[in-house]
Amino acid sequence: MPQGQVTAVPVDGLTTKQRRNRPLLAVHTGTMKGKSTAAFGMAMRAWNQGWSIAVYQFVKSAKWKVGEENVMATLGRVHAETGEGGPVVWHKMGSGWSWSRKQGDEVDHAADAAEGWAQIKRDLAAEAHRFYVLDEFTYPMKWGWVDVEDVVQTMRNRPGNQHVVITGRDAHPALIEAADLVVEMTKVKHPMDAGQKGQRGIEW
Repeated sequence: MPQGQVTAVPVDGLTTKQRRNRPLLAVHTGTMKGKSTAAFGMAMRAWNQGWSIAVYQFVKSAKWKVGEENVMATLGRVHAETGEGGPVVWHKMGSGWSWSRKQGDEVDHAADAAEGWAQIKRDLAAEAHRFYVLDEFTYPMKWGWVDVEDVVQTMRNRPGNQHVVITGRDAHPALIEAADLVVEMTKVKHPMDAGQKGQRGIEW
């Protein structure tokens, strides 16, 4: 297993092991595709460790049949039937916690976002899961449907050993400041530049 070398050792009173295993807040942002894909790759690693996984999918419509959801649901069934890996739960519009901006009005969308965030806060407070994917969660923060400072403080004060990955474009500077790991997906080339639309097995 390759070992990364740290560039600095902070004076924080932690042992190397304690520092290595502290829970992380990760943010995947930027204009290019791959933000959610990378988050679900991390979720699969977490599942392999036997951790409980929770996905909260914002913005994407419940009518979309995304491949990640099918894979994670299958992994959840594998755990339930064999004990391998960890349990998986997936929340989206069909459960009242996401939306399609083409349906409903601004008040409805804001209420759905607030309900979803309230559930996330309850789960974090209860230490209900070990690994969380808050997919496309930067958008309700950007649109003012969820209070940025509340998100930042909740993340900073979450108890136990709970890892959280937040995805989406235009991550708020305060969220980036609070995060331990931030990646920005930037475009070098994209098939759409040559007139090629998304395809099965690549985009979904």
